[in-house]
Amino acid sequence: MSFVPNPLSLTVPDPAFESWLRDSGHLYTLDTLPSSSSSAPSASASASVSSSSSKPTSASPSRLSSFLSSLRTLATLISINPLAKLEASDLSGPTPSWTRDFIGGPGDYSWPAEASQARMRVQENVRHYARNYMFLSLLFFTCCLYQMPISLLGLLACLGIWEGVRLSIKSWEMEKYPVLQQVMVQFSLIITAVVLYLCNLQFALVYAIGLSYAAMLIHASLRKLTPLNKSNGTCQPKKVQKKSVQLSLK
Repeated sequence: MSFVPNPLSLTVPDPAFESWLRDSGHLYTLDTLPSSSSSAPSASASASVSSSSSKPTSASPSRLSSFLSSLRTLATLISINPLAKLEASDLSGPTPSWTRDFIGGPGDYSWPAEASQARMRVQENVRHYARNYMFLSLLFFTCCLYQMPISLLGLLACLGIWEGVRLSIKSWEMEKYPVLQQVMVQFSLIITAVVLYLCNLQFALVYAIGLSYAAMLIHASLRKLTPLNKSNGTCQPKKVQKKSVQLSLK
C-alpha cells in the first residue's frame, strides 16, 4: 500500500525542535528513541541467525559494524567539548540529589548507540549535573592534596601569606600609600608563586583536573537522560519561551 504525500506537511529544524524539548523538559525522549544505526545491526543479526545453517560466518559483518560504531562513539567522546552548552544559570541552580538523580540505578546506564546520542548525553548531563561535577572535582582535589602533604602545606602557607598581607594593610593603613601597597602585593605574588612551585601544587591540580574530567565524561556518556521533574522537585523544567520557528512547506 503506497502513501500519498501530504502537501501540507511541515518540517521543523532540528535545533528548534531540540530547544523546544529542552525548555519543556522532554529532551529525554530523544535518548529513548531507537536509532537507525542501532536497528540496522539488529536486523542484520536476526537475518544472520536465521541463515546460520547455510552461512555460519554471516555474523562477522554485524560484529564488525558494531565494533566500528563503538570506535566512532569513543572517538566522539574524546573529541567532544562537554562544556559547549553550559550556562551560568546551570551552576547557580539547586544541586540534584546524589543518590536518586546523579547515581541512579543500574537501569539508568547504557552505552550510547551512536555518536550523536553520546554527544547529546554528555552536553545535557553536564548542564543538569554541573554542580555535582563541581563538588566531585573539589573532592578529587582534596584527595590529591591528602596524598601530597607537601602541596597541602604549601597551600596553607600561601593562605597564611595573604592573610598576613591583608592584616598588614589594614593595621598599617596602607590605603593612604597606594604605591607601597602595590609593592607589597607584587612581592607577595612572587613569594606565592615560588612556594607553589616548590611544593609541586601544579601536579595536584593536573591530577585533580584529569580525574575530574575523566569521571565527568564517563558518567555523562553512560547516564541516560531523565525527565527534569523526576529529580525530587529539585530541578524543574524551564518555562517555554516563545520563539519564532521557520516552517517550510514540502
